[in-house]
Amino acid sequence: MAMKAKNNQQEKETKMNPLTQFKKTSILLVISALSLGVGSVLATPPSGILSATVFARATSGFADPTDLQFRINVSGPGREVIHVRNAEETVVQQIIIAPGGHTGWHSHPGPVVVVIKAGQISFYDGDDPTCTVRTLSAGEAFIDSGQGHVHIARNEGATNLELWATYFDVPPGGAFRIDAASPGNCPF
Repeated sequence: MAMKAKNNQQEKETKMNPLTQFKKTSILLVISALSLGVGSVLATPPSGILSATVFARATSGFADPTDLQFRINVSGPGREVIHVRNAEETVVQQIIIAPGGHTGWHSHPGPVVVVIKAGQISFYDGDDPTCTVRTLSAGEAFIDSGQGHVHIARNEGATNLELWATYFDVPPGGAFRIDAASPGNCPF
């Protein structure tokens, strides 16, 4: 008798009302669809990227534990200090953007040194409420702080824009570019 009661209890635990099962499955499907769709709806994909070749990736990181520090004199009073302790992987990439193209809003896990080899870059900060453009030309370089700094690079010129970027402190095997939603400070 005790064995029969135990079997009945197991049967009750494993049987589920078909309507309840349908509701739970439907809810899970809706949640899955929303979680997949939210990232693609919020992200601003690049456009007009002719090439984005990764030329080198130091998958073992620096040979010795390395701290990086960049000090940038910013316009106005003060300076920006970017400090990375025990930097991880380093990636070197060439990016060519057609006239009218852009990178989409994004950030990087660590600092990036960018050299403009050809053309002219129009750079916009995601935290600038006035959406002021910073324009740099071939032969110039700049440092993006990374570490969550959202920005977009645009080619508003008439010729191809060629950039060489060195990304520091990339997580092992991880992405050196993190797509972001438009911060809403610029009309594009």
